Amino acid sequence: MNFEFTEEQLAVQAAARDFAQNELWAGVIERDEHQKFPAEQIKKMGELGFMGMMVSPEYGGGGMDTVSYVLAMEEISKVDASCSVIMSVNNSLVCWGLEKYGTEEQKRKYLTRLATGEIIGAFCLSEPEAGSDATMQRTTAEDKGDHYLLNGTKNWITNGSTASVYMVIAQTNPELKHRGINVLIVEKDTPGFVVGLKENKLGIRGSDTHSLMFTDVKVPKENRIGEDGFGFKFAMQVLAGGRIGIAAQALGIASGALELSLKYAKERKAFGVEIAKHQAIQFKLADMATNIDAARLLCLQAAHDKDQHLDYAKSGAMAKLFASKTAMDTAVEAVQIHGGYGFVKEFHVERMMRDAKITQIYEGTSEIQKIVISRELLK
Repeated sequence: MNFEFTEEQLAVQAAARDFAQNELWAGVIERDEHQKFPAEQIKKMGELGFMGMMVSPEYGGGGMDTVSYVLAMEEISKVDASCSVIMSVNNSLVCWGLEKYGTEEQKRKYLTRLATGEIIGAFCLSEPEAGSDATMQRTTAEDKGDHYLLNGTKNWITNGSTASVYMVIAQTNPELKHRGINVLIVEKDTPGFVVGLKENKLGIRGSDTHSLMFTDVKVPKENRIGEDGFGFKFAMQVLAGGRIGIAAQALGIASGALELSLKYAKERKAFGVEIAKHQAIQFKLADMATNIDAARLLCLQAAHDKDQHLDYAKSGAMAKLFASKTAMDTAVEAVQIHGGYGFVKEFHVERMMRDAKITQIYEGTSEIQKIVISRELLK
């Protein structure tokens, strides 16, 4: 076992930390308050290479490993989880899936622009009646010979109104159940495609989450990824990698909350001394730090497994399950340590508590992660 990072990985971590502290910190409360999409910040992230980190340089990406991606995600998430989820979806669900399974023509047309952040992508799986049970796709893609006719509704779509390219999961052959599902690349301005209302969310309020409606949307056959019926497998494969990104996001929220708590505990006085000298606070800090270190090791294990082309279904699910719980627990304790100040927006930790909750829900709820883990154990 080698717990040391390479010079390249440390450089990525430092660059992400500098960007987060210098570019994201100043306006993060305002963006959260007004549900403002961080367009300027995301553009800069693209210019710095954070929107296509693992994409091959041949297609405009950074060609980095998953460990570097986890390190960058943690640093960005310490400051602004809205920016990190936009980054995660573009990297893990859209770019990775397109490079892994797309045709050369699809890569040249879409991936080169996605990897540089010129445009961003969205992954469209969830529906009003299909969340954890992804097999129950009501959106249909009717085979019309040289094209598909797409009809249906998607819910909870990150980058819903700001994306230019959408990976849409839809049912073509209902009699084949999940083996009849396809994934289609849909461009934003395609006739019949309408972006619905923006969700007013508890957390990650800077990211735009929308419902999407498709009415007789004509999608050319060349925009299908993989063979006919590959869509469900595609979704499961990209989500397995996406869990590593969300685990790293949760880790970042937790470590950011701890950093603020340590700073506050050294400044705030009660009963004549800094509260950091009270055992009640020390115990909270110790528990927070221990769980964060454990979550980080799980995230890095999953990233290592992916980089080494090992099966990362179990390690990725474990990382997301534990890191998301750690994020929620740590953020709640951070609010407690801050006392009354923790309940007001200017001290950041209440936002982190709100942001943390979604990490236990999206890209597979904690309950789904437990199913994945147990299935792997019982094989």
